[in-house]
Amino acid sequence: MTKIQVGLLFGGRSGEHEVSIRSAAAIAQALKTEDNAQKYDLTPVYIHKNGIWEGGETAKSVLQQQTPPHSEGSGNLWDFPPEATQIDVWFPILHGPNGEDGTVQGLLTLMQVPFVGSGVLGSAMGMDKLAMKTAFAQAGLPQVTYKGVNRDKIWSSPCVFPKLCDEIEEEIGYPCFVKPANLGSSVGISKAKARSELETALDEAASYDRRIIIEKGITAREVECAVLGNDDPQASVVGEISYNTDFYDYETKYTEGKAELYIPSPLPDKIFKQVQEIAKQAFIAVDAAGLSRVDIFYEEATGEVYLNEINTLPGFTMTSMYPRLWEATGISFPELVDRLIQLGIQRHQ
Repeated sequence: MTKIQVGLLFGGRSGEHEVSIRSAAAIAQALKTEDNAQKYDLTPVYIHKNGIWEGGETAKSVLQQQTPPHSEGSGNLWDFPPEATQIDVWFPILHGPNGEDGTVQGLLTLMQVPFVGSGVLGSAMGMDKLAMKTAFAQAGLPQVTYKGVNRDKIWSSPCVFPKLCDEIEEEIGYPCFVKPANLGSSVGISKAKARSELETALDEAASYDRRIIIEKGITAREVECAVLGNDDPQASVVGEISYNTDFYDYETKYTEGKAELYIPSPLPDKIFKQVQEIAKQAFIAVDAAGLSRVDIFYEEATGEVYLNEINTLPGFTMTSMYPRLWEATGISFPELVDRLIQLGIQRHQ
């Protein structure tokens, strides 16, 4: 049997470059397991931080060392390594902008080769929180009150900015969360409890993105559900995140011991099933494919469940929430990698 050539695309031009390398190393290891090794041959392709693509020994070395090389890539942007022409299916594991926002997905679509994960539309909507929430609202999914603004309203005349803050206080109130629309890993997110904090939060978010979202803050449990499939997706067991900080910020997310994960979550059965159903509906609402992790709030005091966001290319290390949720559901890490590759091929066909 001829083996399928899997192009593992990792690194990329984003602040989540190092996370991408760790995800890729875990996937590469999964492809070496006995069952997968009989079906697939791995071709790693590394994208330097300056955007240069490189395969061969450099890509293999980055995977083994799990750290970026000391020197940047040389050559022209979008000059692909020779082995790229031999790829049967791509596995892009590029987190953040220039990786999970539809840009690389558009390129792979033009190559006319199957790839793992969502296409251009699903990826772009999954990255832009305002577009995502618009799709969720159209699908009738429950969300906390939110408001979108553009950077020009924040970095405007002394007359316009105070009026904007007045509107936010009236429509959203305190506490509220201020977020750049197009960044992941909680980068640029602030919690505001008063006018001065709101002004600072808006200015900081505007330094990261021209589109900003403000959301009503609620006291809730934060749960996550993994989704797998194409047109008829499956939902994993539900996991829960617990932490002592003010919110699940970047430091809490990536510092060992700052947060605890409960898999499965000790939610009431009715809420557990409701979260799974909302996760699948969110996946369909943005036209996602392959994989996604859906983040949801459960407000215990009222019994309400609110959809927070979808991540169409979540972290994929051995300790990441997405594969851990599926492992708890009965799908091992190597089997999960196999299923995702097959889903990518099926969607292309």
